[in-house]
Amino acid sequence: MRKQAALLIRTTVMSAGAAALLAACTTLPPYTKPSVDVPASYATAPAAGAAAAPGWSVAAPADQASRGPWWTLFGDDELDRLETRIDISNQTVQKAVAQLQSARSMVAYQRAGFFPTVTAGVAQERFRTSQNIVHRGLAGHTVPDYSVGVAASWEPDLFGRVEDATVNAQANAQASAADLAGVRLAMQSDLAADYFDVRAIDIQKKLLDDTVTAYAAALSILQQQFNSGAIDSAAVAQAQTQLETARTQDTDLDVQRAQLVHAIATLTGVPASSFALPARAAAVAVPSIPAGLPSQLLERRPDIAAAERRVAAANAQIGEARAAYYPNLTLSASAGLESSYFAPWLTAPSLFWSLGSQLAGTLFDGGRRAAALQGARAQYDGTVADYRQTVLAAFQQVEDQLSTLQTLSNEARSAQLASDAAQHALQLTTNQFHAGAVSYLDVATSQTTALANERTVDQIDARRVDASVQLLRALGGGWSSSVLTSAENPE
Repeated sequence: MRKQAALLIRTTVMSAGAAALLAACTTLPPYTKPSVDVPASYATAPAAGAAAAPGWSVAAPADQASRGPWWTLFGDDELDRLETRIDISNQTVQKAVAQLQSARSMVAYQRAGFFPTVTAGVAQERFRTSQNIVHRGLAGHTVPDYSVGVAASWEPDLFGRVEDATVNAQANAQASAADLAGVRLAMQSDLAADYFDVRAIDIQKKLLDDTVTAYAAALSILQQQFNSGAIDSAAVAQAQTQLETARTQDTDLDVQRAQLVHAIATLTGVPASSFALPARAAAVAVPSIPAGLPSQLLERRPDIAAAERRVAAANAQIGEARAAYYPNLTLSASAGLESSYFAPWLTAPSLFWSLGSQLAGTLFDGGRRAAALQGARAQYDGTVADYRQTVLAAFQQVEDQLSTLQTLSNEARSAQLASDAAQHALQLTTNQFHAGAVSYLDVATSQTTALANERTVDQIDARRVDASVQLLRALGGGWSSSVLTSAENPE
């Protein structure tokens, strides 16, 4: 009996040793980041001599330094206060956080495969064997059985199956972390864009309020002149038309502003009915944003990092599919006490134990493993294509915003010159009207032109701020893929 037990133990130990040696092998294909064509510089370069705005720094792959929130470039305390609520109250961000936690739990789940499974149990049973069965000692007897025992089983990671699954889960967790950063950046930029649109409307609103006040005063003067017979009714009608048109435009801005404020409330997790944003007609300075090099964009965009991590996960799936071609080794052991009565339960004769090992593999499965491997390779190719498409889209977005900013900068200069000229023409026409040289129709035409040009200046300024927000978003908002070094630690 002792010789048999020693032989069994020796066999089990030898199997474990062989498993340890085999575990050094791996079916995981070597992984390299997919290659992409990266231009040396952006086609639309920033304005010559533009200095970097305070607080902004270009992220580099090895840059671990802490960077301030990107929206602080605009120097708006109210925006800063609203942006801090995104992480706390925005429900889209909260969902992304939950998805990241789920992905991290899968890492722990796959890692558990490296360790044995241990179970314990207590059982009580009474059974009777048929009396009509020959050559059985318990035939016709009712036997009670009480047992307690512990069992353990372990499947060594032959050919890296568990390791491949763990690498897959880790890469997916890192992709989820990058997804979370992408969702945060999207919500932050949406909030900033809506906020600056509100401020642009506030500026337009003040302009139209002042215009309505001026038009009402002019109408009052013309009405007095008409009553005294100095002018005809055409001038009064024209002034009345201008006034009501301006009032209509002024009122329409209230609708746009209310919708934007409601959108900000939703982004910050507040019911629209309980959120208000006081009006403030203050111009927003357009920050100078260095775009850096296109190669740096690969490290600064969370969506690019997420796409690359999914390529790594798909590569690990190929390893898992390969591992299915090799056998699995299972080592098992159990021990406990068993007796038909309680009295001798804790004595040596009640002891039972077992040690064993099993090596098993699939000989034929109708091509299932081959199909799984082919599917894993196809999925890998698909993720590579997604990664390259994400990079191309990122370059396009940066180029679009750089081009937009450059074009709008030129437009702003032209629009300001046109507005100044329109104001000068209005002043001259007004003087001529008071001198009796022209009719009020000429004044009204000059007023309409001056107002339209002044509104154009304000609208272009608002578009430049929006384009700056979108450029910061396209550049990754100061984020760096270096934060993905560990999928287990929270961001």
